[in-house]
This record gives sequence, C-alpha cells and structure tokens, in this order.
Amino acid sequence: MKREYVRQCLVRGRQMLRDRNGNVTMTFALALIPLIGAIGSAVDYSRANSARTAMQASLDAAGLALSKEAQSLTQAQLEAKAIALFKANYNRPETKDVTVTSVFSTPQAGSFQLNISASGKIDTTFTAMWQPDMSISAKSQIVWGMKRLELVLALDNTGSMSSSNKMTQLKLAAKDLLKTLQNAAKKPDDIKVGIVPFATDVNVGTSNKNAAWIRWDEWEATNGTCSRTQYTTKTSCENAGRTWTPSSKNDWNGCVWDRDQSYDVNNSAASINLKATLYSAHQASNCPVSLITLTNDWSALNSKVDSMTPTGNTNVTIGLQMAFQMLSPVAPFNAAEPKADLEKVIILLTDGDNTENRWSTSQTSIDARTRLACTNVRAANIKVYTVRVINGNASLLEQCASKTDMYYNVQNASQLSAVFATIAQNLANLRLAK
Repeated sequence: MKREYVRQCLVRGRQMLRDRNGNVTMTFALALIPLIGAIGSAVDYSRANSARTAMQASLDAAGLALSKEAQSLTQAQLEAKAIALFKANYNRPETKDVTVTSVFSTPQAGSFQLNISASGKIDTTFTAMWQPDMSISAKSQIVWGMKRLELVLALDNTGSMSSSNKMTQLKLAAKDLLKTLQNAAKKPDDIKVGIVPFATDVNVGTSNKNAAWIRWDEWEATNGTCSRTQYTTKTSCENAGRTWTPSSKNDWNGCVWDRDQSYDVNNSAASINLKATLYSAHQASNCPVSLITLTNDWSALNSKVDSMTPTGNTNVTIGLQMAFQMLSPVAPFNAAEPKADLEKVIILLTDGDNTENRWSTSQTSIDARTRLACTNVRAANIKVYTVRVINGNASLLEQCASKTDMYYNVQNASQLSAVFATIAQNLANLRLAK
C-alpha cells in the first residue's frame, strides 16, 4: 500500500512539473518536503515498532526462565544470565547499543519480584537527516511466591495393602514424590515432610514410653498379670479380690489409638492436665511401623517408606487426626505457627472402608468421625489431597479433599506414581502471579 501511495504521488508530481504555471510548481515543491518526511517517518516507525515488539517478547521469555533460579544467583550472575537469555531469543541485528538490566527483590516473606528491562537503537533511513536513529525499550515484571511447605503423608498400611501390588506401587510413588520435593527445596528448611503410617492404630515409637502425652490406664488394664492366672484383665482380677500387676512400659510396642471424643477429630494440645487430650497406649497385635515427624532428612524419610508393611484393619480417622496434630503448633509435635509464606498440606491415602476404632466396628459411626476430622482440618487452612486406591468410601474421601480436583480415584495401583507425580509438581511449582 505504501509503495502504491508513493507511486501515485510521483505520478501526480510529474504531471504538476509539466504544468507551466509557476505557482503550481512552487506549491508542489513546498508540499513535497513534508510529504516525503511523513512517508519516511511512517516507514522508520514501522521498523522500530517491529523491533520493539520482538524485544518485549524476548524479554518476557528471558524473565520467566530467569525467575526459576533468580533466588540462588548473585547480582552479577543474574545480569549475565539475563543478557544471555535475552540474546538467545532476540534475533534483530539492526538493533544497536542493546542493554539489558535486571533487579531481583523480596517485597515480603515468601514473595519474590524480578524486574528486567532492555533498550537499544534502530538506525533510520528516510528521516536520517534530522533523526539519525530511534530509541526502543521494553520492560517485564515477574512476581511469584515460593512458600515453605510442611507436608504429612497419612498412608494406609493395613493388611489389604498387600494385595494387587498396592504397597509396592505406593512405595515407588512416595519415594518419587520425596525426590521431586527435595529437588524443589532451595534451602534446607524450605520443605519438611512427615509420614503417618496407619492401621487401626498409629505407632508413635517406643521411645515415647515416658512422654507426658501418652496415657496408660487402658493399656495397663489389659496388659499385666493377676495372682490368679484365669483372670486376664485388671477389672476381672480385682473383682475376684486378686492383685493385678501391670506389665512394664518396656513391653509396649509403640501403638496408640484414638483420643477421647471429641479430641479424636481435632488438634487440641495434648495436656497432662486433661486426660481426654492424651493418646491412649494400645498394645495392638497388628501395629504398623512408627511415624516420622516433620523433617528434611530425606534419607530417613525414604527409609521410613521402605520399612512400611501391610498389617491390621482400617481406621482412617486416627491417621488423618495424627497428621493434623503433626502440622499444628501445639503439643506434642509443636509445628511452626501458620504464616503467609508457609503452606501446610496432608495427603491422605487409603484402600479400604473404615472397620474399627477405639469404640466401634460400625463403619457408619467411624465414617462420621472421619468426616468431622476432615472438616476440622480444612477449617484450619490445611490443604487436603485424598487418594482412594481401588476400594474405600469414595464419597467420604471426595468430600474430605479441599477441592474436587484434589481427590484421586485410583483404579489400578500402577496409577499411583502418576497421581503422586501430579501432586508433587503442584506443590513444587513456582506460582507465577504476573
């Protein structure tokens, strides 16, 4: 179009030149100067605008790539990488005197900002007599948050996990998740993970035999000896007028079961002054492996996953409640206080229906306790992912998850790796805000 316009102007110019009227010639000569200037300016502006558009696109790409490692770079390294990334994308040799600057900052805890800008000059053609070059520039700002993470894996370790290759696949998936999170941690304390294997009970470890948050009255009532061997409980022994001698705490296998209601579904601090808040020692015959509290000892976490063995029946409530307690800033685990830069998350996995707890074998009754625990966890701003493996109360688990897309219904154990990989990536990704 521009060429056609110029051609028409020249044709009319020649026609005017052939006109012998001096006034016409003079008028044309005077009009030609701004006309040529306007055409030349349009051409030069178009070239500069095209280069500026390419500069902005290259700058945006460089900024996004650089944000993934900006936290770990010195200012000199940041500037060098910014230039290299920009030049790798910006292929406009007509731009001269190109400069790239970058500034990384932390406006507040857990929030990061990268400002990156570029500038250069484009030589003009038609307007070179009064404007030898045109300056171009672009700016890009990337804002993101990298929250610290406290994650607890509440994992079903019941006997049914031995079927359909479920425990084997769970171990592989859990270890892959740990590897992803380990790689995502910029600093040692960025990410901490705890693991709560559960069956009917949770194993808190025999090292806690003298901990103030363990109660022994029920354990001692069934674990001991009577002066008459036919009496096997404290009550029957004493009712017969005999002497009951409790077993030593050294005989305890580390298992506890639900706290008194309603402490069985909340995260109230365990206090020696209120027995209902304490965890009741229980000498379960099918005691899972012991839990591991929040840590960044990745070797210990992987070893704990390797040690998991299917045993016992299902009590989802105690697994979830113990994970809840582990993330809470109260006794006995005393986790970090909630903060804007700290994300707290539970991944709850089970392959079966609730079958028993401290009070009941009614699934309806036990499900009601699980449902209350789920409600309390979410109310505490703890994100909940739930994973159902082949069997289990699908409705209960879907409702327990923080969002619909945070519930996974796994129909084959081999799918666990993909599910855990998705969750791990969601937890590890930078959250680009702009």
